[in-house]
Amino acid sequence: VQLQASGGGSVQVGGTLRLSCAVSGRSFRSDATGWFRRAPGKEREFVAAINPSGSASYYKDSVKGRFTISKDNAKDTVYLQMNNLKHEDTATYFCTAGVYKGRYYPAAWGQGTQVTVSS
Repeated sequence: VQLQASGGGSVQVGGTLRLSCAVSGRSFRSDATGWFRRAPGKEREFVAAINPSGSASYYKDSVKGRFTISKDNAKDTVYLQMNNLKHEDTATYFCTAGVYKGRYYPAAWGQGTQVTVSS
C-alpha cells in the first residue's frame, strides 16, 4: 500500500490549508482512513478519521469545528480541510489507512507533510 500526502505548507494564524492523500495498493472503498500528527517534542496524536463510505467522521476534540475530513472514492483520495489554523496545529501530518471499531486503528502509514502555523 502507498499513501502519498501533499498540501502542507506555511500559513499564518487563522489561515487555511487542505491536505490530500492519494491511496493505492489497497481497497480504498473498504478502508477507514485517517490523519495523525506529530508536533516537535510531542508524541504522535490522532487528528481525524473517516469510515469507508465517508458517511461518518471522527475528530480530536481540539480540531472539531475547524478541520473536516472527507474522501473521494472515485479518486482514492482522502482530504483534510484545515480552517482557522492555530500555532498548536504546527506539526508533521501523516495520512493512514486502517479500520474503525469503536476507535480508529491505523494499519498503513504514508510519509508526512509539514504544516507550520506562524503569527
